[in-house]
Amino acid sequence: MDVSTIRGNGTTDGLLAEVLAAQHGPLPEELTATSVFWAHHGTRLAGGTTTYLNQYVLIRVGSAFGACAFEAGELDAGVCGALSGSSLGALLRDPARPVRVAALDAYLAAVRPHREADAEAVTLPAGPPEVRAVARDAAIAGLLDLPEGAGVALIGVVNPLVAAIRERGGVPLLCDLNLRTTQWGDPVSTDMNEVLEAADAVVATGMTLSNGSFDTILARCRERGVPLVVYAQTGSAVARAFLGAGVSAVSAEPFPFSQFSADPTVLYRYRAAAVAGAA
Repeated sequence: MDVSTIRGNGTTDGLLAEVLAAQHGPLPEELTATSVFWAHHGTRLAGGTTTYLNQYVLIRVGSAFGACAFEAGELDAGVCGALSGSSLGALLRDPARPVRVAALDAYLAAVRPHREADAEAVTLPAGPPEVRAVARDAAIAGLLDLPEGAGVALIGVVNPLVAAIRERGGVPLLCDLNLRTTQWGDPVSTDMNEVLEAADAVVATGMTLSNGSFDTILARCRERGVPLVVYAQTGSAVARAFLGAGVSAVSAEPFPFSQFSADPTVLYRYRAAAVAGAA
């Protein structure tokens, strides 16, 4: 299958419709979400002043996990009991967007596991969160290929990734809905259009799939002809589906995520040129 067919007519809703029509594998109704669960955790790295609060809904289908971060109050713990054992088709039609994104991620990861795909496996070292976060964000920034002084829109701000972009010579243009400044005092905008218009490249978190801004970012990067790198725990297989169709590269980190382990774990780096003609 040519990679151009895995694009949902350029939108996540289009991709979802294709999956429901069994254009990328089996009918979702034939697959069972054995387990639906969520994780809610906080992280404050040593020496930092920012506490990151993350909530994920996760869906297991066979040997694959789908994930989607969500904002406080969007879901409650009742989804775990209510949805476990459902068909994946039912979850792809769920009224809650985070559930639909996690189900889409689970489906695409099940039909094409990251560990079996044409990706560069990057092993993050064992160690404390500070060591692992720096290694992860250096791997993400390593997907950028830009001249010194290029403006890099970072949509979804984490301090180690800001530092990694600077170390590669980029000038971070920061946007986040919850963070107002970095640990160094850099201002953070809440208006992604502001940074999208000024950027020479864009780095966006998979959380943009959850809040519905991913399609806007994707379309604007296509229009402007600027590279888009997605760093994804949320929807890592969903973001991968748009490689070569507006997404230039993906750092895919399927569950269990690096912050939940002190042992070596693997993330998968994809580049658009490497997936041309991929199934």
